[in-house]
Amino acid sequence: MNKRGQFCDNVSRRSFLRVGSAGAFGASWSLSGLLQQQASGFDAQTVDERSLIIVFLKGGLSTIDTFDMKPDAPAEVRGEFDPISTNVAGTQVCNHLPLVSRQMDKFSLIRSCTHTISEHGKADHYLLTGYAPTPAFKASLKPNNERPSMGAVISKKLGARGSVPSYVCLPDMHNSGGASFLGPAAAPLSINADPNDPGFTIRDVVPPMDLDASRLDNRNELLATVDRYQRSAEATVNNSLQSLNEFRERAFSLMTSAEAKQAFNIHSEPSSVRDEYGRNSLGQSCLMARRLVSAGVRCVLVSHIGWDTHLNNFQNLKNDLLPNLDAAMAMLYKDLADRGMLDSTMVLVTGEFGRTPQINDKAGRDHWGPCFTAMLGGGGVAGGQILGASDKTAAKPAERPVSPEDLAATIHHQLGINPEDEFITPEGRPIKIVNQGHVLHELV
Repeated sequence: MNKRGQFCDNVSRRSFLRVGSAGAFGASWSLSGLLQQQASGFDAQTVDERSLIIVFLKGGLSTIDTFDMKPDAPAEVRGEFDPISTNVAGTQVCNHLPLVSRQMDKFSLIRSCTHTISEHGKADHYLLTGYAPTPAFKASLKPNNERPSMGAVISKKLGARGSVPSYVCLPDMHNSGGASFLGPAAAPLSINADPNDPGFTIRDVVPPMDLDASRLDNRNELLATVDRYQRSAEATVNNSLQSLNEFRERAFSLMTSAEAKQAFNIHSEPSSVRDEYGRNSLGQSCLMARRLVSAGVRCVLVSHIGWDTHLNNFQNLKNDLLPNLDAAMAMLYKDLADRGMLDSTMVLVTGEFGRTPQINDKAGRDHWGPCFTAMLGGGGVAGGQILGASDKTAAKPAERPVSPEDLAATIHHQLGINPEDEFITPEGRPIKIVNQGHVLHELV
């Protein structure tokens, strides 16, 4: 890594006026388009009211230094940190996660996660979709979904609750967080703003708090004028666009809805709560995720950068990454439990892979897909459990290997979605929601 937040492998005025967040190449969609497609396309099957929060640690968390420590291994493997006991007898985590250690009873650790990919982009796709990328996969594409992300599947199958979107990405869009062939019905709303910013607001959903109704009306009128000729041209090509105005009006209503305005107004949180989550991007994004699921959002994908610790792994973890993770995850689990939301909110914490057992010559660890740990709790998942085990150097699973397919199958199962269900691609090919994954029944 050359600098903090970078991996090792290396709009027009009319768009600005458009209501909603439109990502490049369909990664996310305008609010009016999103509402239109959800109304015509999602499966309205009835399931229980569970939601999912994915905290994705981009770059790959060093789980051998955090959740699966090897204190008896040689020095070049065990690293600089010490284990501490948790509030679950016999379970230990890193001494730089003291707050998390006191919430261990609320989540489980899967210490035998494994796959064969140790490359950014491809591994991201695998973890977020449950599908290994094909040889044709191009990690450089943005977005790069060969298959729909778990959040997109949830959005497509379950649809939206009320006036809030069904699937949200924050602080920005993840390249593999998109909908692929499921289209705009399942696409996430991408926030594209950091909740830790003092001036944070979601201009594409909720106008600034000091923006009065007359100015908003004027903005809507200006949009109508700018779009007039294009609407006429588009309507002659595609009759389905005749309903565009209706859905744009619904998007405009979302902007003025009290429910949405409250959900995205992180400034209404007590300062003490914001402090406990941590005044940083990860902490405030986790707080925003809790607010969104409280308002009815079905899936929130929080992406956090900086975990690609090839250089100075221990210094970066100790001084920066782990203090923020410790506060954010401990408070998220505690907050959900205190509000009676943990049973209905599943939380997955993972990177795309782990880090090498062997410490490199730059005091770092490199990419390692063969064995790593994921945190999973809430939403009917048992807390305080350890599933699987790694070998003596955390190089490979020693028992109960768990694949990305298994994680995806378990998550969908807990949300009332049959992993064996199929989607039909635009080419007419049936594609299962999960590719031969098995539900982790030990945890559910």
